Amino acid sequence: MRSDSVGEPPTSFADPASSSVDTITLAGEFRCGKTQLSHTLCVTAQIPNQTNAQGKVVFIDTENTFRPERIAQIAHRFELEPDDVLQNIMVARAYTSDHQLDLLNQVPGLMASDRFALLIVDSSTALFRVDYVGRGELAERQQRLSKFMSNLMKVAEQFNVAIWVTNQMTATPDGAAMFVTDPKKPIGGNIMAHASTTRLYLRKGRAEQRICKIVDSPELPEMEATFEINEKGVTDPKD
Repeated sequence: MRSDSVGEPPTSFADPASSSVDTITLAGEFRCGKTQLSHTLCVTAQIPNQTNAQGKVVFIDTENTFRPERIAQIAHRFELEPDDVLQNIMVARAYTSDHQLDLLNQVPGLMASDRFALLIVDSSTALFRVDYVGRGELAERQQRLSKFMSNLMKVAEQFNVAIWVTNQMTATPDGAAMFVTDPKKPIGGNIMAHASTTRLYLRKGRAEQRICKIVDSPELPEMEATFEINEKGVTDPKD
């Protein structure tokens, strides 16, 4: 018998100063830089820092976007050995939404025996869109997506790791689209919104520049930042 739940988090009260675990959702259109940001985080999560928060990375790949050669390029930028960086990234390719849930259920076994800093899912909603088509299956899709996001939150709290989730966009199908500047909205609706600590929205800028907006965060104000995508990964924009 297969279960869709992961290990239960501790039931005792925790020190608020030590329980700041984030589930960050990044939504954006195709070619906005979601995967490029994910690759950069795979490397930066392994850089030693003053809080000793560095660790290995789990990358659940649902769209066949993970590229080892891209990791190598970014590792060189931070003066890290590419082979060492790649060895610290556990990549799993998911082919269906059920497979995606099964892979997540295996993550606690990995994290119980080693230090991990980050869990990436790129993308969280793509396979659910494929497996559940039309309004007739919308309720079931949302229920399964909710189970996946709930399990992600349990992993974050149980192992004190950051969660980075990318999300796709869809056009607003109703008549209200003509009255808004941007008629696109993230897939998953309130299910994704409520399961995310911080929500980011990514859009294209000039040339290789991208603009990231904080849509919702418990500690950061709504603001925007511009960055550039190049061979080194994600960098400050050129003037």
